[in-house]
Amino acid sequence: MAKQPLSQEARSILQSKVSRRTVLAGAGAVAGAGALASCGFGGGSDSSNAVRWGNWPLYLDVDDSGKKYPTLEAFTKETGIDVKYFEDYNDNDEFFGKVQAQLKLGKDIGYDLVCPTDWMSARWIRLGYTQKFDAANIPNASNILDTLASPSFDPKRESSLTWQGIMGGFGWNTAKNPKGIRTLDDLFSPGNKGKIVVLSEMRDTVGIILRSQGVSLATVTEDQFMNAVDFLAKKIADGWIRGVKGNEYAEDLTSGDATAVIGWSGDMFILKSENEGKFDFAIPESGGTISGDNMMIPSTVTAEAKANTEKLINYYYEPSVAAEVAAYVNYVCPVKGAQAEMEKIDPDLAKSEFIFPSAKTMANLSVFRSLTPTEETTWTEAFQKAAGN
Repeated sequence: MAKQPLSQEARSILQSKVSRRTVLAGAGAVAGAGALASCGFGGGSDSSNAVRWGNWPLYLDVDDSGKKYPTLEAFTKETGIDVKYFEDYNDNDEFFGKVQAQLKLGKDIGYDLVCPTDWMSARWIRLGYTQKFDAANIPNASNILDTLASPSFDPKRESSLTWQGIMGGFGWNTAKNPKGIRTLDDLFSPGNKGKIVVLSEMRDTVGIILRSQGVSLATVTEDQFMNAVDFLAKKIADGWIRGVKGNEYAEDLTSGDATAVIGWSGDMFILKSENEGKFDFAIPESGGTISGDNMMIPSTVTAEAKANTEKLINYYYEPSVAAEVAAYVNYVCPVKGAQAEMEKIDPDLAKSEFIFPSAKTMANLSVFRSLTPTEETTWTEAFQKAAGN
């Protein structure tokens, strides 16, 4: 596919540092996302033949009107394939619950492309609710970053390709932690006692503790996991950790209630850029986590729609297109070659470790292994108990 220059719409939002996770923390965000989702996107062709894509809010380049998606319009213009785009993901379990019955019955779920997070992607694959890609239709799949190329839930990437990557690591107030935070000991330094917030996402918080204990996330055992949970529970009981939270940790940092966190790269990008360097982010020296939201084709999709969807997936793995998306979403771009394309547009963004982690950084990131259904239940319950939920 021919390379494309960055659209005018994308140029206008290059400095709009918006994270879907951060924005969703706002009270009005979900309502706004729903309004946009109801509009969908149409390129003028027969919408009944459109590729129907369900994704997370604020996770694709959009123009100032909030109704047009420049890269989708370019795709339709180039291929003649219409796309109906819906911002219908607010929670993995909620979305899965909405479509599970139809998937089980083999009935159309209303989407040709879905974007579950790694652990939920594993569930879709395990239950047989996805289709394997026709590799000939997605030659750009070879552009996936090496670190993301062989997850345990889909080692050959036969049914999934990362949409965006999410790094888990340390975030901090630079005035309160002038030397930065690179280790778990740094996080639990005396000045941060009672002002630490960790993520309610089990795989990130426990994953970072496990890495600090020398445990591989690819082979973690139940005993190792429970040991890390015990460590977390003691830190909470001893008053070091003020909360185990989702998006709210960003609010705690900005209000001053928190001075250090286990947080997500995209959120910290926003906080750093909008607060003149008051906050910063780093991957722990012992290792951080990386996960992703994945493009997958449900088992209920027809052969024709599947082929069109694969063309759409291939399009977004074109480096120039991936760079255009990365300029808006500010999460880890999973596509090789996109950084070189970004250098032509915005050298500062091209140098961002938040969007284009260096090889050294990527080598220090791990994907949490897939869990069995029993482990999923047992481990989640143990984590929630430690967190006080």
